[in-house]
Amino acid sequence: MAELLHITDRDHWLAAARTGEYRMSTRGVTLEQQGFIHCSARGQLGQVARLLYADALADELVVLVIDSDRVPAPVRYEAAEPGGEAYPHIYGVLPASAVTDVLPVSRDAAGRLVLPG
Repeated sequence: MAELLHITDRDHWLAAARTGEYRMSTRGVTLEQQGFIHCSARGQLGQVARLLYADALADELVVLVIDSDRVPAPVRYEAAEPGGEAYPHIYGVLPASAVTDVLPVSRDAAGRLVLPG
């Protein structure tokens, strides 16, 4: 099993938990618009959070912990540019049952996002 992480708005996750399917690619972009769901390895999560979620309210964010063995869609590791760092992408719907944990996001005294370790 590879552990995949995905930052999302709490409301998007709660809706997915009710329907059984998660369909957001990244902040404000659906799976249907992008073609895949952006994910990260644990060591990549901070960079993604700073790039895409720095201005988000921390109490509105969660980190989904995904068991790649439970994902029926292809998972591909791809770089945004040649020679860049490869990130995992899920090329299809994420079943809510593939999410093994939902971790809170907070902010420190300086206002920086604090992600789960």
